Amino acid sequence: MNAARYRPGIGSYLAMAFCAMAVLLSVILSQVLGLIASGQVKADIGGALAELALQTSDKLDRGMFERYREIELMSRRQDLRSSELAPAGKRAILNERQATYQYYAWLGITDASGKVLAASQGMLEGANVAARPWFGKALQGTHVGDVHEALLLAKLLPGAGTEPKRFVDVAFPLLDKDGKVLGVLGAHLYWQWARDVEQSVIAPVQARRHVEAMILGSDGTVLLGPPALQGRRLDLESQRAAHRQRSGHVEENWPDGGRYLVGYSETAGHGHYPGLGWTVLVRQGLDDAYQPLQQMQARVLWVGLGLALLFSLLGYLAALLIAQPLSSLATAAERIRQGEALSLPAAAPYSEVQALVQALNALVANLMQRKSELNELNLTLERRVEQRTRELEQALARVSANEQRVQTIIESAQDAFIAVDPQGRIIDWNSAAERMFGWRRSEVLGLSYIEVLVPPRFRERQEEAMLSFRSSGEANLPERRLQRLVLRRDGEELAVEVTVALAGARDESFFSAFLHDVSARRKVERMKSEFISTVSHELRTPMTSIQASLAMLADGSAGELSPDTRHLLDIAQKSSERLVRLVNDVLDMEKIEAGRMDYQMRRQPILPLLEQALDAVRGVASQRPAGLQLEAAVDGLELSLDHDRIIQVLVNLLSNAVKFSPQFSTVTLNAERSLDWLTISVADQGEGIPAEFQASVFEKFAQADGSDRRRKGGTGLGLSICKSIVEAHGGRIDFETHPGKGTVFRVELPL
Repeated sequence: MNAARYRPGIGSYLAMAFCAMAVLLSVILSQVLGLIASGQVKADIGGALAELALQTSDKLDRGMFERYREIELMSRRQDLRSSELAPAGKRAILNERQATYQYYAWLGITDASGKVLAASQGMLEGANVAARPWFGKALQGTHVGDVHEALLLAKLLPGAGTEPKRFVDVAFPLLDKDGKVLGVLGAHLYWQWARDVEQSVIAPVQARRHVEAMILGSDGTVLLGPPALQGRRLDLESQRAAHRQRSGHVEENWPDGGRYLVGYSETAGHGHYPGLGWTVLVRQGLDDAYQPLQQMQARVLWVGLGLALLFSLLGYLAALLIAQPLSSLATAAERIRQGEALSLPAAAPYSEVQALVQALNALVANLMQRKSELNELNLTLERRVEQRTRELEQALARVSANEQRVQTIIESAQDAFIAVDPQGRIIDWNSAAERMFGWRRSEVLGLSYIEVLVPPRFRERQEEAMLSFRSSGEANLPERRLQRLVLRRDGEELAVEVTVALAGARDESFFSAFLHDVSARRKVERMKSEFISTVSHELRTPMTSIQASLAMLADGSAGELSPDTRHLLDIAQKSSERLVRLVNDVLDMEKIEAGRMDYQMRRQPILPLLEQALDAVRGVASQRPAGLQLEAAVDGLELSLDHDRIIQVLVNLLSNAVKFSPQFSTVTLNAERSLDWLTISVADQGEGIPAEFQASVFEKFAQADGSDRRRKGGTGLGLSICKSIVEAHGGRIDFETHPGKGTVFRVELPL
């Protein structure tokens, strides 16, 4: 009895478990939070150093950009380039500019041979600086020089201290209006400005964070930094990282034996100033850098231990509260076991104990209630089954009616209808199909449509297409009507237009096809094509003779002509040229429609082709008159294309642009290269294309305004022919128009 009385209960075990878990969880959480926070703090500290380096490099770039731009603008001043302004006047301008910026050590102007004609404060006037790097590089197009020590100016410039004077050079050539070199405008900047830039960024944080900044040249030489490193050439991971990704931070060992956290940034120029490839490094010892991190980790550890103790106490109290109702319930149950007439308590401090007490009392009642509910549910299910059965019968009736309506529509259709399953077997065949092919429906159902309808020379391709569909489930059907040849029962081939669609679910899918007999229409089109070809060819020979005769008369072969006669001759000559163009356009269109247009594809440069197209329309442009302008950044670009056909396209677009442009306006031919395309555009400044005509611009014989088109000339076939030629090259043609502002036609050819 005594041993049982002192045996630990569930409350004691829960208390110990809660205490252990609270301590363990608090320690783990404090450590995890410390690790997570430490990574973020390290990143923040390194990011701060990287930001200092980035700010310094940006200020260096912007400072150099201002001087670079200032010297460039001065080199364009007419008075500094003019020989009429005396050297004293130029010296006054240079002195005035030097006074505006304290770091200008020297400004000077030389002639083309390197002799200094005028300089600030008169220094080095008359000296020859042709051997100095800044002079030669300015003539070669390099306008900025890296840091170097003073040579010629060392003894002339004022200053104190033992540190040698160092400069950054900026120089630009002085050119006359024809681009001839007149001389060079050069400037030497004191390197001291870089130290002031570095101090403006680093000084506010240097005292409290013990950071050091340095500027390295493109070869790794320390241009500005601690005296011990001044002039040394370094090879560090931070330098290589700056070359790779411009800005960031890294931990690394330095030649002085210390380990530092280093923020780095590489200058990248600003605006059109190209930059000198300087690298800015801001370093801080790891102990100093991570001191805030160590303090934070210590605080996290102590807070974690305090929380562990607090939650252990709370867990112990919670365990006692949780176990108390169970202990009371166990005591009451033991008294009932010993024979006392005691009912279990109906109330409890939490729901689990109360549910345990009530569960036994409510068990039988719940079982009876469930039986009643099951009976009621059974009746409900029977009523639902009956209702669903009636709805299914109604749905089947509707489906049957729909099938009957669809069959009626198919049977009444003027076009032949054929349905084919994925195996290629015919599963439906309407009356129009019976009349078209001569086979009765009962005779072809179940037969292969390839053997019944497809001419022998096309059967292999059809079989491959059906096999591909059965293996992949993808039909790849076109979204337009196709023209095909099919077989009638008597073996005659019939030309039809067919529309094919895939219907039904995957397991029950089938192909539906509507076929329209176009043999009569094709016969009429063939007769029309033959008629146009015959008339065009018959017209071409006499028109060529007429054109040649008119040209001879215009050249004076029949003697001097009176003004009235020459006026009538010009009208006849222009009319004959227009008729020849019409005949040629009709012949080209007939070849395109018949698929007999030949293309001689060969690889050739683009720029000469554009220039040739412009030369071809210069005569038309001069009569308007209108200006022609070429803007093409395609030097050295070559494409595989038909030279004459692309010239035909460009001449047509340029002629249209000239025709519909106001007098004295400019037509621009532009060419530019993108990733996969060459885009050629022709832009005019005309009235634009009316909105109601834009959809039919590329149609045959299309005319926006009949009277205007006839007044300006044109057949209405040019743009349609251009579209066919461009698409035959795998390209595309489109336009953009703005009323009253002009139109741009764009031709895109694949690279």
